[in-house]
Amino acid sequence: MNQVKISKNVKTPIQPGMFGLFFEDINYAADGGLYAEMLENRNFEFQESRGYYDHYSQDFDGLYGWSACRGQGKLALDTQKPQNEVNPHYLHFTAMAAGDGFTNKAYDGICLNKGENYRVSFWARTSAFGGKVLVHVEKDGQLYTDQAEIAGLTGEWKKYELTLTAAAQVRSASFVICLSEAGSVDFDMISMMPENAVCGLFRRDLAELLKELQPGFLRFPGGCIVEGNTLDNRYRWKESVGPMEERRVNWSRWSVHDTKEECGYKTPFSHYNQTLGLGYYEYFILCEYLGASPVPVMNVGLACQYQSTQKVASDSVEFKEFVQDALDLIEFANGDVSTKWGALRAACGHPEPFGLRMLGIGNEQWETEEVDFFHRYELFEQAIHEKYPEIRLLGSAGPNVNSKEYEAAWNWIRPAAEKKENFVYAVDEHYYVPPKWCFDNTGFYDNYPRNVKVFAGEYAAHPQGIEDIALRNNMEAALAEAALLTGIERNADVVVLACYAPLFARIGYTQWSPDLIWFDDVHAYGTPSYYVQKLYSVHTGQEELEIKPELGEGLYTAVSYDREQGEVIVKLINAGEKAETVRLGLEEWSCSGKLTRIELCADSLQQVNSIAAPDRITDRQTRESFAGNEVSTEIKPYSVTVLRIAAE
Repeated sequence: MNQVKISKNVKTPIQPGMFGLFFEDINYAADGGLYAEMLENRNFEFQESRGYYDHYSQDFDGLYGWSACRGQGKLALDTQKPQNEVNPHYLHFTAMAAGDGFTNKAYDGICLNKGENYRVSFWARTSAFGGKVLVHVEKDGQLYTDQAEIAGLTGEWKKYELTLTAAAQVRSASFVICLSEAGSVDFDMISMMPENAVCGLFRRDLAELLKELQPGFLRFPGGCIVEGNTLDNRYRWKESVGPMEERRVNWSRWSVHDTKEECGYKTPFSHYNQTLGLGYYEYFILCEYLGASPVPVMNVGLACQYQSTQKVASDSVEFKEFVQDALDLIEFANGDVSTKWGALRAACGHPEPFGLRMLGIGNEQWETEEVDFFHRYELFEQAIHEKYPEIRLLGSAGPNVNSKEYEAAWNWIRPAAEKKENFVYAVDEHYYVPPKWCFDNTGFYDNYPRNVKVFAGEYAAHPQGIEDIALRNNMEAALAEAALLTGIERNADVVVLACYAPLFARIGYTQWSPDLIWFDDVHAYGTPSYYVQKLYSVHTGQEELEIKPELGEGLYTAVSYDREQGEVIVKLINAGEKAETVRLGLEEWSCSGKLTRIELCADSLQQVNSIAAPDRITDRQTRESFAGNEVSTEIKPYSVTVLRIAAE
């Protein structure tokens, strides 16, 4: 008999907002993804990257994504008196005859929805053209928007804005700018954004999928992006704020992921760049939209230890700049508008503080003979807490939880935390593991010392031997993660934060799999793992309850109490191929006889969601009644079930 006796005794409080999100610009998650910009290489600064460990190079390719169309127009790049010095290249376009124009690759082409508006903007100037600039979207010679006109260009750079309205729905269309007569015009920072973008910034369907998760926090901007494959390639938050056109374009660390000699150390993503249109200010805005606490991560003077030996010495002047970046970020997020960085936040449009409370120090660094990460953390901690003692810092236990580096990290952290109360709030642990590891380690945190907390900052189950990357996000992975999370929830007194990684993958632009949400130019869907995350983030109370489970193989459970709603929340995972009956004993409770059932079910371990079947595996809710203080319920095979039982 499978049964769970549920006590009214509280095992441990649950950290509010315990389950959150991890965002990294991988798999075209930012440009081409959540950031709603529809054009590629909008300011003519892209680079093509190649290389391998400690050997990376870039070739400037400022015309990538742009080409002539509708005639014999000529495209050239120039840097004479640029619109700005940060991104100095601009397009010098010459029309040989009326109607000559140019177009943009736009990832998979422009996608329009009938009746919706799209905001287009660009900077332009001319000394040899007196006609009109014409802008529209077309496919196979047919216009799919009205043709907007801009006239009266001058010899000085000026920003022009217009709106295009879609006359019909279309995919793989072309964004076109043409001139009404022969002549030359300089263009820079050409942008096209859907008017319905959330906060004017975020692709709506992707943002709404995040909103449904009700995340408690958002960790950003990565991940290995924080470190870069070289220190010059690292994420510099100060370059990601201020005017869009003055944010320095950066090649992506993921453009050279898994390069091979036979391919010239290049990948299909060699033009993956970061425009930083989704920068630190936008990340904070996203946190506000989601109702999530911001958790930015700082570079500690190290490039990605997996890909590089680059570092600055911890006793150098250069290292102090990394520490100062952290102090200045706190001021940007929380400082009064009279401060330097608080004033910049206000100038961006947000005079109110963002309420930053947590900060990650390093991504997934570890100590070696050449890398003194422990000392670097100590220097950051001392400087930050001297000025901002209220900021909670997140440390690192390295890239996994089964190595000498992981053991060394904890052997350093625990004694240091004993000596200094505010030394670390939680330690970031990462694990990308086979499903079996998750099933076998639901008790992983049962015997952890309780004096230092854990941030399960990157985790995911990786099914083995599946060549098709989209099929790796199957039900087996989701069930394994759900089982692991029962142990994490039961140990909420030591694991205070948890988030799956990575978050997004654009189909056809993917470097890493599995991922939580997949999308193309039109569609987006949550994987089974997405719905597991939702079941935990939405259906976890404030207190974990003491229970006495007697469950057979393949069954896992966690039980919490939501005092605000007056409901016992029971999570039951059945990873087996047969339905199981589970009896819930609520003898200590006063029950109303009402419960809500939320189920996530599949027909097999290999089943997945897809563009064609986005809701094949999704959370489905029903309401039920029962009598007395016992619930006898059938748990379907290959399922995650949440029961919200009204009880006091």
